[in-house]
Amino acid sequence: MINAYSIRNGALARTPVGPGESIPADATWIDLFQPAADEDCTVEATLGIAVPTQAEMVEIEPSSRLRIEHGARYMTASVVCHSETEQPTLSDVTFILTNGRLATVRYDESTPFRIVLPKLDRAAAGTLRGDRVLLILLDTIIDRAADIIERLGGDIDAISRRVFERDEAGETGSQRFRVLLRMLGRRGDLGSKVRESLVSIGRLVTFLGTESEAQRFDKEQRAWLKSMQRDVTSLNDHVSYLGNKITFLLDATLGMVSIEQNNIIKIFAVLSVVLMPPTLIASVYGMNFQHMPELDETWGYPAALAAMLAAAVVPYLIFKWKRWL
Repeated sequence: MINAYSIRNGALARTPVGPGESIPADATWIDLFQPAADEDCTVEATLGIAVPTQAEMVEIEPSSRLRIEHGARYMTASVVCHSETEQPTLSDVTFILTNGRLATVRYDESTPFRIVLPKLDRAAAGTLRGDRVLLILLDTIIDRAADIIERLGGDIDAISRRVFERDEAGETGSQRFRVLLRMLGRRGDLGSKVRESLVSIGRLVTFLGTESEAQRFDKEQRAWLKSMQRDVTSLNDHVSYLGNKITFLLDATLGMVSIEQNNIIKIFAVLSVVLMPPTLIASVYGMNFQHMPELDETWGYPAALAAMLAAAVVPYLIFKWKRWL
């Protein structure tokens, strides 16, 4: 699917480009979403560039993700998608800047591309070239990452309170720890994806900064790039802090699991010690020797029961006195 965005009468106009249709000549931004082969060819013929395939976009070496080819700047970054769900993903987006026009290639729906349209519409009152569209897109992606990190920080604070609070009534320790570990794992996965996205965005912004002279960025755009670099660095530091906090909570939860297991093992050990003396006494009186004086006495059986009870109670009282229970 191809959407072409143009500035007409001081407003942003979207033109869907169907199969066999040509891209408007005044299009400033051409957005390719899950493009088919013929749509790639249409954009290539219009802009005179090579549109990367999905396999080429996922390559991780910097020379493939950030490069200049026949005067066009190819920049690929990873964007977090579906962050509100339990299965967030990273999707690669390629930005192609050539002759004052921008083309984007993406294969997954991401929130920044949806919420950027009102910003572009407000900016359409003046001259809106492809380089400015790119900066607005990058700024929106960074803002979206900041929103995810803020929500992630709130979730981690809530989990932290739950880790160290008293067990809720009706909730066993194993159930509680299982839920906590699952929640921490999901937040840790989201945090790692946000950090990976910020690293790729930071590299892209740095690449743009080095190309600002060639792209003829004005003073405002250069200041904007520096501001985005500072934002990315600050967000990276914050998400690293949240990652450390998740690790701490994970260690604390696993420590509590170990304490719970030790308590269970301790109960079995105490039961073994408490029941050992009565078992010994019962074993003695279960032997079939002929000369056992107590067997001929009427008080022999009650005395054996009393000895077994005392042998069980005395170790228990000693454990309670030593505070081992």
